[in-house]
Amino acid sequence: MISRSLAEKRIIYMGTPDFAVPALNALVENGYQVIGAVTQMDKPKGRGKAVIETPVKQSAAAYGIPVWQPAKVRDPEFIRFLQEQKPDMIIVAAFGQIIPKAVLDLPPFGCLNIHASLLPAYRGASPIQQAVLAGEKESGVTIMRMGEGLDTGDIISQSVVPLSPDETGGSLFAKLSDEGAALLLRTLPDVFEGRAVYTKQPDESPTPYAAMLKKQAGLLSFDESAEKLERTVRGMDPWPGAYTFLEGKTLKIWRSRTASEVQPEAEPGTVVRTGKDGIFVKCGTGTLCITELQLEGRKRMNSDAFLRGCPIENGTVLGDI
Repeated sequence: MISRSLAEKRIIYMGTPDFAVPALNALVENGYQVIGAVTQMDKPKGRGKAVIETPVKQSAAAYGIPVWQPAKVRDPEFIRFLQEQKPDMIIVAAFGQIIPKAVLDLPPFGCLNIHASLLPAYRGASPIQQAVLAGEKESGVTIMRMGEGLDTGDIISQSVVPLSPDETGGSLFAKLSDEGAALLLRTLPDVFEGRAVYTKQPDESPTPYAAMLKKQAGLLSFDESAEKLERTVRGMDPWPGAYTFLEGKTLKIWRSRTASEVQPEAEPGTVVRTGKDGIFVKCGTGTLCITELQLEGRKRMNSDAFLRGCPIENGTVLGDI
């Protein structure tokens, strides 16, 4: 547990998805005083359009922490409300809105952000997926003091997390969310007690901007290399999911590997062989072996089970609608 002086610091936590939950839990369970949680508005989901509370709202409510859900955090009335709370620090993790300068300047110890990359790499909304898509061998988390630029604030601390060869967007998400919570706990005493070192980021990032993903990002183009497509399958798992089309129906690809098949004369996207070991598809370079998939309206299954219920002939071209 932390010292009494740290326990008296008033913290407002801002976050929305599952990624932000471990850090909130860690703060509370280690004795920090979280006086309120700010999260996005609840939204309808699923076929029934039932309104689902955000993961941060659910976690905060379980601890009895007040939850505030402004439509826009830059609303002057909400900013005045935050001022009245007199926070010593605001901690942000995947909140989902731009934090205005009036809020950034409010707490005396600043606004800290937990970012899921080793800044300045992969600034933006999808750093986790982009690290997998790019074939990175390592990623990590950064605690930074937020500035007005997008993910350009001063770096306070970082922690490196290696990627496994079969890393997916979902598995890296879990690793980095847990590591972000641990790094936050290691960093806060330094910030509150004046020992933290703030390192200015360079103006330019060494990697492309990690823009927010849309469903279209999961559409496989078999003109690309098998290596790139295999990374796409992993990076887009669980959302938006990698997919193609089979006889006009959406075909999600959940697991795949590259293969050293002899390349026949066929266009990219052509199924060149099927068997118990997978469905082999010609790519722009190399061959992609699909080992787990899901046809629209059916269950997710391995390729052997899939082929027993839905045979695919050699020469079938995936991607045709």
